[in-house]
This record gives sequence, structure tokens and C-alpha cells, in this order.
Amino acid sequence: MAKLTLADLKKLREAKTAEFNARNMDNKDVQVIVGMGTCGIAAGAKTAFDVFVEELGKAGLSNVAIRQTGCMGLCHSEPTVEVVAPGMPTVVYGKVDAETARKIVNQHIVRKLLVNDHIFDKPAADIIRK
Repeated sequence: MAKLTLADLKKLREAKTAEFNARNMDNKDVQVIVGMGTCGIAAGAKTAFDVFVEELGKAGLSNVAIRQTGCMGLCHSEPTVEVVAPGMPTVVYGKVDAETARKIVNQHIVRKLLVNDHIFDKPAADIIRK
């Protein structure tokens, strides 16, 4: 393995700091929650998570927190991603690959439009507290 230079270490620190800041909930009103149970990871959830971090960074969205959770119980539709945003219904997207993750950022989070072809679950209106 090659030795890391000071520039390499700085670059790594910046990348990890950006990832840490994306997970921090302070002053953030939008959440992207990636299902990272065993079945999710096997289906590609880590790739989806990385794409969310990258795309949210590119878009300069500092109000979005990205987190991970265990199994959401929708194993047939892994990788699954829940998006919670003010003024929009809470939605669980399924079969989230890299392309779909980009769509969720650019369409759901930025433009406030649902990605209808990947919605796998959303809470019933009568159980949501207001």
C-alpha cells in the first residue's frame, strides 16, 4: 500500500468532515434515512448512501441530514430510503440505486416533487400527528 501524503490526509479529512456534517441533525429540517440492515447493505444501500452524501454536497443543501437505520421491514424493495421534509408527505422509496438517489435529491428534495415510480410506502394520513 502506498504511503499517504499530507495532501492525501487533508483530502480524506475534508471528505470525512463533510460526511459527518451531513449526519449531524443540528439546524436541519429534512432527513434522508437509508435502511442499512443486512438485506439493505446486500442490495446496495451503501452505494445509495454515498451517492446521497455526494449529491447533497453538490447541491449545497446544508438543511438536509442523512442518517442510516436498520431494517425498515420492506426487504423485498431494498435498498429503502425514507425522506422526511416539511410540507411534503413522509415517503419510503424502494429499489434505490445510484440513479434513483440522484433523482430523489434533485426532484424530491430540491424541487419538492415525489419520485412516484419508486414510492413503496407512506404513512396513512389518519396516523400522522399534526
